[in-house]
Amino acid sequence: MTFDVDALRSREFPWAGRGDAIFLNAASTGPLPIRTVNALTEWAQLRSTPHKLKDDLLFATLARSRELIAGLIGAKTTEIALAVNTGYGINLAARALALSPGDVVLTPDAEFPANVYPWMAAARARGLEYRRVPLRNGLLDEDALILALDDPAVKCVSVSWVGFANGSRADLARIGQVCRSRGIYFVVDAIQGLGPLTLDVRALDIDILACGAQKWLLSPWGSGFVYVREKLARTLDPPIVSWMAARGTDDFRRLTEYDFTWRADARRFEFVTLPFQDFAGLNASLELFMELTPAAVSAHITSLADEIVSWARTQGVEMVTPVERERRAGIVSLRPQNGATVSERLRAAGVTHSFREGAIRLAPHIYNSLDDVRSALAIVSP
Repeated sequence: MTFDVDALRSREFPWAGRGDAIFLNAASTGPLPIRTVNALTEWAQLRSTPHKLKDDLLFATLARSRELIAGLIGAKTTEIALAVNTGYGINLAARALALSPGDVVLTPDAEFPANVYPWMAAARARGLEYRRVPLRNGLLDEDALILALDDPAVKCVSVSWVGFANGSRADLARIGQVCRSRGIYFVVDAIQGLGPLTLDVRALDIDILACGAQKWLLSPWGSGFVYVREKLARTLDPPIVSWMAARGTDDFRRLTEYDFTWRADARRFEFVTLPFQDFAGLNASLELFMELTPAAVSAHITSLADEIVSWARTQGVEMVTPVERERRAGIVSLRPQNGATVSERLRAAGVTHSFREGAIRLAPHIYNSLDDVRSALAIVSP
């Protein structure tokens, strides 16, 4: 299935398609569709007239978010806890998983700090040992990671689905299967993968998956989620306690009838008050994804990434991101000669991108066309 990019631009991204505004930076911040802007505006108006804000509307909005997210990743709504960013989910894993002093936690090297500092802090506070597995040629070395699991002290692995700087894609099925067979927790940072790729957690051995929505899901800052596998969720205590983590707190008439029993599902990990307006915006953006279909969104992004890869190989420009389609997603990082100068040329021409770890990172999305990509690459040309 495909969609009409020009019609989508006209309807949801009217700034796109102009020569002075080529945005290839979804890996940093995704632009909001018009429908999402409208939803946020509507909620700002509601907040200015709070007598119109009923509890039913507030909590139905959050329920809709859990429903849309669950549908996007193949989960149950009871496995979704809403969160304001990816880091919350990684911290949840680092503090709540049943790890003991001396247990080893592994991540690949060169992870985004959100998947490093929480483990460093947990190691210090809980007596864990945190190790990083070296990269190979600047990319995730899955073989080395799998080999490291032979150490019986390893009890948790946490990986980015897609590397933020190099665009390398982890084989979640392979890593998860080995972790599950050895009783090792498997934690995934999905923020750079969900959107460019599709995901069905029912087919994967993931214990906790964290994802902010402000990048590839084109949603407001302050919106995101944590997936916690159903059976696991019931065994974990929230590391920090929200007043609505306990059962019975939906009934505002009897809040002082304290029952210190956790909710039976992942809502025990939600930390309220959540930004209702941002989740209303997330709902609008995810409804757009569902209309286009996640598969069509992924296919479009993949086709644009393929164009960048093909051009780089033809021009002899060094690629940081793997060439093979199955080893990448929406990020394509290039290392041309004089990369910093090339980056400045792109900025001067109105091409928004990122310069990460010495490489030019291009991250196209549904509002981009082949012409956008080719115009940017013409500036990068040696």
